Amino acid sequence: MADRADSPDERAWWQIVRASLRGEPQDCTRGPLTRSIWLLAIPMVLEMALESSFALVDIYFVSRLGDAAVAAVGVTESMLTIVYAFGIGLAMATTALVARRVGEKNLDGAVRGASAAIVLGIGLGVALGLPGLLFPRTLLGWMQASPEVIEAGSGYTRAVLGGSGVVLLLYLNNAIFRGAGDPALALRALLLANGINIVLDPCLIFGWGPFPRMGVTGAGVATLIGRSAGVLYQFWMLRRGAGAVALRGPAMSVERPILAELVRLSTGGVAQLFIATASWVALMRIVAPFGKEVLSGYTIAIRIVIFALMPAWGLANAAATLVGQNLGARQPERAERAVWITGFYNMLFMCVVMATFLTFAPWLLSWFTDNPATHEVGVRALRTLSYGYIFYAWGMVIAQAFNGAGDTVTPTWINFFCFWCFQIPLAWALARPFEFGPGGVFWAVCIAEAVLAGVALALFRRGRWKEIRLAPDVATPSGSH
Repeated sequence: MADRADSPDERAWWQIVRASLRGEPQDCTRGPLTRSIWLLAIPMVLEMALESSFALVDIYFVSRLGDAAVAAVGVTESMLTIVYAFGIGLAMATTALVARRVGEKNLDGAVRGASAAIVLGIGLGVALGLPGLLFPRTLLGWMQASPEVIEAGSGYTRAVLGGSGVVLLLYLNNAIFRGAGDPALALRALLLANGINIVLDPCLIFGWGPFPRMGVTGAGVATLIGRSAGVLYQFWMLRRGAGAVALRGPAMSVERPILAELVRLSTGGVAQLFIATASWVALMRIVAPFGKEVLSGYTIAIRIVIFALMPAWGLANAAATLVGQNLGARQPERAERAVWITGFYNMLFMCVVMATFLTFAPWLLSWFTDNPATHEVGVRALRTLSYGYIFYAWGMVIAQAFNGAGDTVTPTWINFFCFWCFQIPLAWALARPFEFGPGGVFWAVCIAEAVLAGVALALFRRGRWKEIRLAPDVATPSGSH
């Protein structure tokens, strides 16, 4: 936890906020930890909130088209979580590698790692995007969506899943910024992407002004255009060297040893996230047969939950960067202390989120639906899920601490046990044989997160993550700039 020696006064807090949003250069291996945490976390929190707002904005406008349209967005987003698994998993490896090289003061090595990550992202994005581009109706049918939902949402699915490569690059480029200690640059890219999405969403959905009326398909097209603009802006900043990592010069090369190291690191990260996100797909399949009102209410609740949790992930990402850079600087005890402080702050934040959802769930759902059945399901989901937030706060920070150290295997096994071996069977049993219906799914999620946090904390305290070694860079640090 934070002590007084580490805690800034009111004037210092304002300076931290201003410095973090300006993207001023910082050395996370020195100085007070609380200052380092918040210099990283403030733009990361805002970045994560903006990333989650894509789906929330889509749901807000699409909800005017009816439950079938909302259900189509929900089913598509549940499939997109598979793409997120690959994107975030590769991003974890990228952040760990770039952060470690920056901590070693080897910026050329960081550039080589970033270049390899982008090449991997482009290739993977093409492979993941083709099924959504060519077979959107088949994918929706596989998710047990009704004919009405398939008819309404196939265009949205094609635009969103077909643009998987853009999603991956958005994650990867921001992972480079975060690993280099430049989260404010990631924030600017998402501000641009979200601004375009917010403006285009109603124009393309409802046909405002000169734009065609595209219905729910318009939401997918607007999101794709917004994300694409964000990626182009990221590449422009990386190319001109707006942060610590500049993609230019002799160091901007793709070398097999670095590709192999990224694949090794990201395999654990992808498996880790794939296990977690595939469990959400399984939960969606368990909920879907209860009807479009239930599916719509659950979808709205999950969008609100993700929007609220993304700032917490921003704090967790700060822990990953601090662990990576401080292990690179051979300061494992400082790395561990950063995790405990970050976890404590995250727990406080999630307590506020829990209290908000318990108190204002009916009001929040009323923004998205006026259907009583849909509203009731969403309120019940929002309140039930919130009981696990204190545990979730610690679970996500500890998982990101492992990832920042380059240990992506431990969180993978934790996720496999807690989600596939525990959460999914429990959700099915509570919903079906025990006849709790959709509420059984909500409670299964809450219980599983508590188990995950307990297991993660126990393994973190063993300290084996401090001994993780990344493969050395292919060039000597003497060539760094």
